[in-house]
Amino acid sequence: MSLILRGVAWLGLYLAVAVVPLIFAVIGIAEPGRGFLTEFSVALGFLGMSMLGMQFALVARFQAVAAPFGEDALVQFHRQVSYVALAFVLAHPVLLQIAGTDIIGLLNLAQAPARARFAVASTVLLLVVVATSIWRRRLRIRYEVWQVLHGGLSVLVVAFALAHMLLVGYYLDQPWKKWLWVVMTVCLVALLLWVRVVRPIARMRRPWAIEEVVAERGNAHTLRMRPVGHAGFRFEPGQFGWLVVDRSAFSITAHPFSFSSSAEGGERVEMTIKALGDFTATVGAIAPGTRAYVDGPHGVFSPDRHEGAVFVLIAGGVGITPMTSILRTMADRGDRRPVLLLYAVRSFDDATLHDEILTLAPQLDLTFVLVPERAPAEWDAEHGFIDRAMLARHLPPGHRRGQYFICGPGPMVTAVEDALAALDIPAERIHTERFNFV
Repeated sequence: MSLILRGVAWLGLYLAVAVVPLIFAVIGIAEPGRGFLTEFSVALGFLGMSMLGMQFALVARFQAVAAPFGEDALVQFHRQVSYVALAFVLAHPVLLQIAGTDIIGLLNLAQAPARARFAVASTVLLLVVVATSIWRRRLRIRYEVWQVLHGGLSVLVVAFALAHMLLVGYYLDQPWKKWLWVVMTVCLVALLLWVRVVRPIARMRRPWAIEEVVAERGNAHTLRMRPVGHAGFRFEPGQFGWLVVDRSAFSITAHPFSFSSSAEGGERVEMTIKALGDFTATVGAIAPGTRAYVDGPHGVFSPDRHEGAVFVLIAGGVGITPMTSILRTMADRGDRRPVLLLYAVRSFDDATLHDEILTLAPQLDLTFVLVPERAPAEWDAEHGFIDRAMLARHLPPGHRRGQYFICGPGPMVTAVEDALAALDIPAERIHTERFNFV
């Protein structure tokens, strides 16, 4: 089955799981006196609940699910769908109040029935989950702390919402309807056990060791890792893994980084990590021999999956790491297909792996364009931002038949996508990676 058909199938399954419980809930409801607003509010509540439950599946790192879309796209979808689910959940009590139900009175938790208390608790915690995700950096919440809060509170949100539904009981008035939600709950628990127990056990049996930590330009470090007691794994150039260092395999906190080594480099792997946050600022102090766990490989951002006569790689900042893996792999394979690399950096000092790229150039048919945002007066080459005009100056002959890979900060990736679209590059030839998982 093609990736497009698989993507359509997964979307269809998502919609079915979200909507079918609503259909089952209203079957057989015939009690008079319940107006349109009441029924509509309950419908939105059911949809919101189903979508919240599905959120866990979206970020469970199932490679079969992510393959048609890319894991970063799934995370972005997870983020946007959260707003829709939140809107449905908030609309539920608002519409009930308009329809004549005294929802405001139920906010007196000292006297409210248990079903109302669970509803309020679920809604408040959902607001906390969304707020801490949007404003994590502004609130100065450490990434590790946020991951624990996000996962734990999300489970409570769904559990309290389910308790509210069961206690209300009107739409779950028959045993088979209750069993539907019991089955869905069991599936959710099984999913959590798979992510938090089964897979960590598998990782625990396949540890890695930090072999060397190499300082790189641009306040970055390369971690060279070797497998301990196993053969490692194969990956495609451009893919990434989730890294845990000097912690248990069951640690909730893991960090996504691209592999920067060649896919033909044997059992050892490398990740080049720029100091941008809590964990990344400590990478340079990691001692050789430290135990690590790598969950991977993940991602569809790889030229191995897209045949092309020409490859155009466009990187911004630390987005150079998957591009370096691609170039190293092509050099090791003796692949002489033309490659254009545009690398946007703030300044020359930020050009991570710049020297490595220059070393690789003689082994490749590579055109390398460094694009500093801030350049000295004597610099007479490209500078500023990568835009349509700059791309038009450098795109090689036959570029409409090429494959385009863009990795970097979100605004830069979006701007380059728009510029390529303006140059009539087919959308199916443009591949992006946004490491914005929070």
